[in-house]
Amino acid sequence: MSTYQTPFFSPAPAASHAVQAELVAVLAAVTDAQPRIMTTRHGQSLPAGPFTTTHRSLQMGMRAWVESETRHPIGYIEQLYTFADPGRLQMAGDQGQPPSARHISISYLGLTREQRSSQDSLNAAADQAGWRNWYDFFPWEDRRSEWANALLQTRIEPYLRQWIGAAQSDAARQLRRDRVTSHFGLDGQEWSEDAVLQRYELLFEAGLIAEGQRSDVCDADAVPPASPEALPGLSMWFDHRRILATGMARLRAKLKYRPVVFELMPEHFTLLQLQQTAEAITGRWMHKQNFRRLVEQQDLIEETGDMFASSAGRPAKVFRFRPGVTHERAIAGTKLPVASNPFT
Repeated sequence: MSTYQTPFFSPAPAASHAVQAELVAVLAAVTDAQPRIMTTRHGQSLPAGPFTTTHRSLQMGMRAWVESETRHPIGYIEQLYTFADPGRLQMAGDQGQPPSARHISISYLGLTREQRSSQDSLNAAADQAGWRNWYDFFPWEDRRSEWANALLQTRIEPYLRQWIGAAQSDAARQLRRDRVTSHFGLDGQEWSEDAVLQRYELLFEAGLIAEGQRSDVCDADAVPPASPEALPGLSMWFDHRRILATGMARLRAKLKYRPVVFELMPEHFTLLQLQQTAEAITGRWMHKQNFRRLVEQQDLIEETGDMFASSAGRPAKVFRFRPGVTHERAIAGTKLPVASNPFT
C-alpha cells in the first residue's frame, strides 16, 4: 500500500453531505515526436471545471469544459480515475479555512492532434491555455534523454537509497527497498514505463519534489533531515500533477493492447513517424526492425501507394490505418506494437 499523501492536504472537515464534483482532463497529443499535454493557467493546471446540472452526462460536461477553457476539441475520451481525498483542492496558504464541501475530481484521458492554428482563435477565457511537453513535468520519465538518465543515476538513485536507510525499522527499510528497486528498475529489475504514478508517489514521499517538501503534508520522520533541492520538473496546482501521472501511465499501458495511437496520428504517415510517436509516449527508444515486424503482425495499417520524400535518406512509403481500425480498437486483444519488448 502506498503511503502517498495528496499535495495541499488538510485535515478532513466536519461531516457534511455537500459534495462538489470537478471534471479534469488529461488531453494528450504528439507533435514533432514529442508528447504534448494541454494545460491552463500558464501550465499550472489541467483543463478543469465543475460538473453542473446543465451537463447531460459527465463526458459531455468534460467536453464542454475543455472546449470552453482551451477552444480545442477532444477526439477519443475515456474516464480515468476519481480522486476524492479530503481537503485535496485547498490552495497553499489557505489551510486554516476548512472547506464547506467534499471535493472530488473525476478525471478523463483524451487523445487528439494538436491544432497550432487554433491558438489564434483563443478568446479571453482561454488565453492562459496552451500545449506543454509532458516531460516538462516529469523529466525523469524520458529515458531517451541522456540528461534524464544522468538525473536518475546521480541524484534520484543515491538519494532514494539514503531514504531507504533512514526508515525507522528493518521492515520499513525492506518495504522501501522493494518499492524503489521495482519502480525505478534498480538492482537488476526492469524499468517499467507504466509505473509513472508509482515513481511520482515515491519521489513525493522521499521529499524529492516540491509538493513533497511541504511541512504540512510530509511526515517529519519520512525523509532524512537534509532534504535536497527539489528535482527539476514543473509542479501544478492542487494534485493535477498526480492526475497527469495517472493519465500518462494509462496511455503507456493502453498502447500495449489497443491501437489508440490511431487517435494521435495524421491520416497519412510513415513507419518512422509511427515509431517516433510510440517512442515519445513511452519515453523509450525502440528497435527499428522489431517495431516494424510487430506492426506487420498486427495488420493495422496499409500502404497508400505514395512515397514521402525526405531531405535525408531514401523516400519512405506512406501508410494509413486500415478501414475498420476505428471500430476494431474497441475489441480486446488488439495490440499496438510495443507489446513484445521492441526496445533497444
